[in-house]
Amino acid sequence: GWSVLYAIPAGLAQTPAGAPAAATAPATAATQTFKPEELEQLVAPIALYSDSLLAQVLMASTYPLEIALAARWAKEHPDVKGDAVSKALAAEDWDASVKSLVAVPTVLEMMNEKLDWTQKLGDAFLQDQKGVLDAVQRLRTKAKEAGNLESSKEQVVKTQPASSAPNTPQVIVIESSDPEVIYVPAYNPTVVYGAWPYPAY
Repeated sequence: GWSVLYAIPAGLAQTPAGAPAAATAPATAATQTFKPEELEQLVAPIALYSDSLLAQVLMASTYPLEIALAARWAKEHPDVKGDAVSKALAAEDWDASVKSLVAVPTVLEMMNEKLDWTQKLGDAFLQDQKGVLDAVQRLRTKAKEAGNLESSKEQVVKTQPASSAPNTPQVIVIESSDPEVIYVPAYNPTVVYGAWPYPAY
């Protein structure tokens, strides 16, 4: 596989790691209910992203139209990079999570090219934030048990309690080794988690 490293331009808001929040997201999600295995299918391509990048993707997925506009903007302004991005986007009335992904073109392109998936992911996140995050944890556990999720020079993988309360479950946290750099891992979801137990998904 391959991976990509991006510097974080100054001025682009970063969603706090491990704390994505759908409170300010637009529109009401579809009334469709998502099964746990379907949620795992939806988050499989992004579950091994760092917590901060994952939070940005989940929030941005609730703004699919803005994702499309941002992807178009990025194609029309290929020479705008680094710190110039935040200044150039100041006039755009997009959510901060969408703006932050302009600095991560491979992720923005994926979300734009698979807009149906992006919208479905956003609907699931708006409807069942806990279910989505639980699905991420299940997949991270599978990848770790399969030997495909370990710390490296680009990222730190660690396990910690879900909260400060006693006897709380453990969660797997993924952080970029350098807080000034966004690390985008590339992996095959059909392989990295081991045998996929849900043939229907």
